[in-house]
Amino acid sequence: MKTKKLLLALLALAMLFTAACGKDDDPEATTGGSGSGSGSGSGTEEETPELPEYEVKAQADLTGTPKELADAGKVKVGVKADQPNLGFKDPTTNEFEGFDIEIAKMIAADLGIAADDIEFVEVPSKNRETALQNGEVDYIVGTYTINDERKKVVSFAGPYYVAGQDLLVTDDEEITGPDALAGKKVCSATGSTPGKRISEEYTEAELVEFDVYSKCVDALINGQVDAVTTDDAILKGYAAQYEGELKVVGETFSEEPYGVGLPLDDAEMQTFVTESLRRHQENGDYEKAYAATLGLSGSDMPDIPELDS
Repeated sequence: MKTKKLLLALLALAMLFTAACGKDDDPEATTGGSGSGSGSGSGTEEETPELPEYEVKAQADLTGTPKELADAGKVKVGVKADQPNLGFKDPTTNEFEGFDIEIAKMIAADLGIAADDIEFVEVPSKNRETALQNGEVDYIVGTYTINDERKKVVSFAGPYYVAGQDLLVTDDEEITGPDALAGKKVCSATGSTPGKRISEEYTEAELVEFDVYSKCVDALINGQVDAVTTDDAILKGYAAQYEGELKVVGETFSEEPYGVGLPLDDAEMQTFVTESLRRHQENGDYEKAYAATLGLSGSDMPDIPELDS
């Protein structure tokens, strides 16, 4: 009897072991089943948008400056280097990246110039006009607002984007908009349109200026100023970089159409750049570039501006 009971117990254990092995070998018995995405998270993680690839091909029948640049096979472009997702120089790679950088590459590609043959030159806001006038750069793509005063000394193609002035503050700051700036220290870049607007329209605020916005952001974090003001596109990049520490107020109080800066009265270059921008808007490059750069700051792509003819 004892022997029979022992045999039955061993048989039961063998059946349990066989069932367990069969379950491990069954692909449908694994967690989530095939193609469910569970476990690895591949079905739930959002993929980072990829930058578009631009066809490097000089457009036909080029004349004037566009032909000269195409024949030279290289170009100097003035940009910003401290504006995350717009014009930013990665300190680990020394590579420039951002939406403005992509706009610069689109134009160069239509001149038959590859990205590796672009020399990006950091140009502070206050030096943009002189950089174009002195031939230090061939064109500028650097959050460059088109306005009548600047049109007296340089030309523009665009606009390729329309931003609006806003405020960057610390997360616990009580500033809710420009009307709350009385007695506050507000930082902007020397020679910038936003800084000028603060000094002329919000006179009860104390304007503090640095040559680049990154110094303003450092001053804000260190408590030396109460707010940083410039275009919302720039500020959203900083807010994303310092998530949890800084925030954008969220109500713009100006309209800032960004243009590609060109030497004064270079009509052929102006026409070429305008047509290039339109071409890349129509073929989808613009939208893809935005999603992979400025879109990472948390902003949906706005309506593409109507380009000036």
